[in-house]
Amino acid sequence: MNHPAFAPLRNTALPHTFRYIRLERARDHDHPEGDSKTAYVLIAPLDGQSRIDVDAWRKHKEACRVVRKRPGGDDNLGHLVHGPGGSWRFHYDVSRTMSDESGYHFGDERFDPGEYLSIREADGVNLYRVASVLPL
Repeated sequence: MNHPAFAPLRNTALPHTFRYIRLERARDHDHPEGDSKTAYVLIAPLDGQSRIDVDAWRKHKEACRVVRKRPGGDDNLGHLVHGPGGSWRFHYDVSRTMSDESGYHFGDERFDPGEYLSIREADGVNLYRVASVLPL
């Protein structure tokens, strides 16, 4: 399904540092086994330390995307946006029905499989696990 505001990505036009990153809800008191259906998929460039590459993001902002996946619901499409103080957020500019969500200290986080990170969502800060990181 293509949304009119999201032109298809041309992988050959992006630097080789771009990755397909899948984050899945980690184990917590409400999800003792975690939840692979509550997830985010990011398309973003990573540097040599597996952190988001700000310079590559600046050059290819339109290609830095996020898909918010929830069981039984439609996927929400948005962009990965760099903010003041090195912050990162998910801006759902396509649907215009959702508030932005933010990565907690994403600028310092390593996106390696098995690593954990926090995302500020409507219901508070929730823990996610990096399930996979693949080249585009």
